[in-house]
Formats: sequence, structure tokens, C-alpha cells
Amino acid sequence: MKYSIILTALLSVSSLFGADQVKSVNTEVVEQANAQVAKAQSDAAQAQQDAATAQAELATIEAMKEEAEMKAMAKQEAKANAKEALLKANDSMHISVIGQGVAPMSTVSPAQAYALAKRAAIADAYRAIAEKVKGVRIDGQDLIKNMMVKRSTIRTEVKAMVRNANVVETTFKEGLCEVEMEIVISHSDFAQ
Repeated sequence: MKYSIILTALLSVSSLFGADQVKSVNTEVVEQANAQVAKAQSDAAQAQQDAATAQAELATIEAMKEEAEMKAMAKQEAKANAKEALLKANDSMHISVIGQGVAPMSTVSPAQAYALAKRAAIADAYRAIAEKVKGVRIDGQDLIKNMMVKRSTIRTEVKAMVRNANVVETTFKEGLCEVEMEIVISHSDFAQ
């Protein structure tokens, strides 16, 4: 019994010393874990900073890319405008068009059919010249019901004064008359 009391006392004392060692070991483990967590947090903060820097660089690159695209579009537009024929002082421009006309079915004679088709072709050629010189106004209107087009209307309008147009050639085949018409315009025709 003496031995059992001594043994119990030794075990309790050894458990106290062992607990101190466990506490010291656990403190070291906790400190190591805290150090690793702190390092991971600093690494995460650095990664976030790197990501923010990368996003800023990406935004800068995108802005530069958009600016380059805008410059390229401006250059293309400038080239297109440069290619467009401009009428300068003391210059003249030659415009040639083809007008088409068809005779109505209720004509009295082939001569009347030819004359009416030619007149329609000349009027069409005048319209084509006016479109080239002055441009065309276009009005469009769509009526949509139940997500379907019910009515679509397009109206074109040309207003111009055409002078000194010459008929170059007239052909008449199978009821269709084609008239080639030309006009020479100069800068002074538009100067006011």
C-alpha cells in the first residue's frame, strides 16, 4: 500500500511535469500556426495587390486598344473622305447615268410605245443624275403588330435642278428603253 501511494504520487507529479511539457509544446505549435497564418495572410494581401495591379494594367491596355481602334477608324474614314470626289474651284466633273423606261401596254402604235418608253427612261436618268449630285432623302416607316411586320413603307425624295444634261445613246429592246445620259458640272454651278 505504501508503494501504491508513492506510485500514485509519482504519477501525479509526472503528469504535472508532462502537462508543462505539453503546454510548452502546444504553445510552440500555436506560435508556428500563427506565424503560418500571418504569412498566408500577407501572401493573400500581396496576391490581392498583384491582382489589382494586373487589373489596372489590363484596363490601361484595353483603353489603349480602344484608342488605337478609334484612330484606325478615323484613318479609314479620312481615307474614304479623301477618295470621295470633291469639286474644287476651276474643276469640272463628268457624271454619266443610265435611265430605263417601259411603255404602257395600251399604246396605239409601236411608235407611241417607243416615244413613251423613251420619255420614261429620260425622266429616270434625270432622277439618277439628281441623286448623284444632290443626294436622296429617305423616309421609312414600319408598322409591327404581334411581333410581325404588318406594313413597311419607304419613301425616297430628290429635289434638284438639272440643266445641260445630254442624251448620249438610246436603245430599245423588247419594250425596254435605256437612255444613257451625261452631264458635266463645274464648281461655278454650285457657287453662289
